[in-house]
Amino acid sequence: MALIEVKNLEKIYQDEDNQTPALCGVSFDIKEGEFVAIIGPSGSGKSTLLHILGFLDRHTKGEYLFEGKSSNDYSDVDLARIRNTKMGFVFQAFNLLPRTTVLDNVKLPLLYSDIPEKQWDSLARQAIDSVGLSHRVDFEPAQLSGGEKQRVAIARALVNNPKIIFADEPTGNLDSKSGKVVMEILQRLNDEKHHTIILITHETYTAENAERIIALHDGLIKSDEKVINRLNADGFTK
Repeated sequence: MALIEVKNLEKIYQDEDNQTPALCGVSFDIKEGEFVAIIGPSGSGKSTLLHILGFLDRHTKGEYLFEGKSSNDYSDVDLARIRNTKMGFVFQAFNLLPRTTVLDNVKLPLLYSDIPEKQWDSLARQAIDSVGLSHRVDFEPAQLSGGEKQRVAIARALVNNPKIIFADEPTGNLDSKSGKVVMEILQRLNDEKHHTIILITHETYTAENAERIIALHDGLIKSDEKVINRLNADGFTK
């Protein structure tokens, strides 16, 4: 069974008397453990699609099934629980609390979980260690580089051990060296920890770190192909 099934999905934004289609009937499946890049230019619908897949927005028409169940059959409470326990999110802008330590930023998702508080520090430190930032655990975001901030965001996404990680332009605000480190971490999480990764990017060379690329254009799927010569984080074929 696919982890994600999308069938003729449409998203239309309504503004007074105007309708703007963002997705125009897209269909695909994503299996558990896949690393999929969704690529396209600005306005292609890729971020809209991520928001729908991550239960951050609702679709207009079509069907979205997560773990075999239609998203329409989940209550708002169910959706919030799934976002917190089964999904992790990494955004281009990092979205870290500015006057809060790395440790406390990473612990944030645990505040809304059923995990006992006495385990929070241990789980957060494990996630921080997994992205190589144990030496920054007491630092605040202003004391970190852009690459380090994104690694903290990845640790925060990992702390609940989610099934799936959504990464929306995770290298967009980074220099090439820091971007390589971030992509290396995402590849390792997929290869070794078997997290499903959905990467949103406009960069072809970043998308080629994935196993499969879904290309969007004007709200439609232009292509959906396996990556034959998959790149590692250093830009070499794996």
